[in-house]
Amino acid sequence: MQKEAKASVLKRLQRIEGQVRGLARMVEDDRYCIDVVTQVSAVRAALRGVEEEVLRDHVAHCIEHAIAGGNKAEQRRKVAELMDVLGRASR
Repeated sequence: MQKEAKASVLKRLQRIEGQVRGLARMVEDDRYCIDVVTQVSAVRAALRGVEEEVLRDHVAHCIEHAIAGGNKAEQRRKVAELMDVLGRASR
């Protein structure tokens, strides 16, 4: 992962970690179920943002490198890998 993307992803993950701790406190404090579900939804959205950023970096770095390298087998492998992860992410 490129340095700039790595720093951004780590920052996002730290925020998500705080959100999850807040969720645990909400459950411990017997907060209203809909409020808990709303916060779970917010965490899921934040994780999707992290996923998108990591994938964007992967395309910009790893796949671009495979294309520039000219190795057709490596290019196919990287694209197949990307398609597999996108398929899993859409479930």
